[in-house]
Amino acid sequence: MSRPNLLFVFADQMRACDWHEGKLHTPNLDRLTAEGTRFANCFANAPVCTPSRAILLTGLLPQHNRVVGNDLPLPEEIPSIGNFLKEAGYATGYAGKWHLDGVPRGKFTPPGPRRHGFDFWAAYNCSHDYAHPKYYRDTDELIELPGYEPQIQTDLALEFLHQNQANPFALFLSWGPPHDPYPLVPDEFRALYNEVQPRSNVIENTPNELARGLECRATLKNYYAAISALDFQMGRLLAFLDEANLAENTIVVFTSDHGDMLWSHGLMKKQLPYDEAINVPFVIRWPGQISAGTQSETLLSICDFTPSLLGLMNVETNTLFDGVDLSSAMRSQPCQAPACVLLQELVTTDEGLRQNVQPWRGLRTKTHTYARFWDGKAWLLFDNIADPLQLNNLVGQPAFSCLQNELDELLSLQLKRTGDQSLSWQETLQTLDLVSLWNAREQEMFGANGRFLTA
Repeated sequence: MSRPNLLFVFADQMRACDWHEGKLHTPNLDRLTAEGTRFANCFANAPVCTPSRAILLTGLLPQHNRVVGNDLPLPEEIPSIGNFLKEAGYATGYAGKWHLDGVPRGKFTPPGPRRHGFDFWAAYNCSHDYAHPKYYRDTDELIELPGYEPQIQTDLALEFLHQNQANPFALFLSWGPPHDPYPLVPDEFRALYNEVQPRSNVIENTPNELARGLECRATLKNYYAAISALDFQMGRLLAFLDEANLAENTIVVFTSDHGDMLWSHGLMKKQLPYDEAINVPFVIRWPGQISAGTQSETLLSICDFTPSLLGLMNVETNTLFDGVDLSSAMRSQPCQAPACVLLQELVTTDEGLRQNVQPWRGLRTKTHTYARFWDGKAWLLFDNIADPLQLNNLVGQPAFSCLQNELDELLSLQLKRTGDQSLSWQETLQTLDLVSLWNAREQEMFGANGRFLTA
C-alpha cells in the first residue's frame, strides 16, 4: 500500500458530551463513526484556543512549545506535524482558522517558517465573523467572499484535494464554529432542532457576565445547529474522497481544540478542568487499518495527536514529544496506554480571567478528575463514574482523603516529568522570556488596561 493520506478536520469549541449523548443531527459524522473508531476519553490538555492548537500541531505542552496563553505566537523554530510530513514528501495544506501567529489577529502570515510546514495556505489568523469569510493566500491581499465561512473554507479544502489527489497529501482544515457568536448559523440547520434539553448540571440564570444577553436554550439550539452545519461540510469532503477513489488510503480525523461549558455549573466557555471544557470529540477512519464501528476507552489527549498520526503514517522523527504514540490503540491493538491526561492552565487570559479563574494544574483519569491551583491548593475532585455530571466536589472530604492524596502525588509526578514548575502566571512568562510578546498581546487587545509585565 502507498503511504496514507491525511485529512484532519477540527472544529473550534465543540464539546463531546452532546455528541456522545445523541443530541446532534450529524449523519456524516455518524457515518464516519460507523466506519472508524471513536475515542470517548479524548481530552484537551490546555482547553483554550491558541495553546490547544499549538499542542495539537507540535505534540508538545505549552512549557515546551512556548504557547502558554491565547494570542501568543508559535515560535518559528518549533517544528509541527506540517514540517514532519513535508519533510517526508507529503503535499501539505492548511485552510481555515490559524490563531498561532500572535497579534494582531488579522495579520498576514507569509510563506515560510511561520506557516510551520504547510505549503498550500488559505487561512486567517483569527476571526469569528462566520457571515463574512476572509482569508489570505500567499500575498498580503485579504480575500473576502460572501457566504457562510465553513462552506468557503471547505471549498478551499476541496481545491487542495483536487490539486493533490495524485500525491501523498496531508490537509488540516480548521472550522470556526460552534465557537461563539452562537447565532451566526444558517437557518436551515437551526430548523433541525426544536426543543433542546440542557444538561442536568446547567444553571440557566447564572449571574456569569459571559452569559449576559444570551438565553440558554436558544443558545444551545444555535450551538447544535452550527455543529450540524459543519456536519454538512464534512459530507462534502467524504463524498470527494469516495468519488476520487481516495477513501481507502486516506486517514480521516474529526476532533476539536476544546469544549464549551454552556451554563454547566453556571460557567461559560473554556479554560476549566470540567468535562464540558476538556472532553472533545475524536473519531478516526482508515478502512482496513482502523476498526470500523468501534469505541475506544483509551485515554487520548490532544498532545498525543501528532506522535500518534506520525506513528500511523510510519513517519519517523528525532523529536521528543510530550505526547504518546497511541497508533496501536487506534488500530485496536494492545499498547501501553497512559494512566492519566495532564491538564493545564498556565496563564489565564480573557474569558477565563472574567470568570475569576486562576492558573491551575490537573489530571483526568478514566474515572476521576483532580485539579489544584498553581500554588498547590486543592480545588476539584470528581468521581466521574458515580458522578458523571461532576456535581459533588470531593476535595477535603475525609472519606476521600487517601484518593485525593494519591491523585495529588500523581499530578506532582506528571508535572515533574513534563518540566512544569507550577509557577505563577507572571513567573511563567518571565521564565520563558515571553514578556515582550505578552505585553504586545496585552497592548493590542486591551490598550492601557492590559496586564503589563517587566522582564
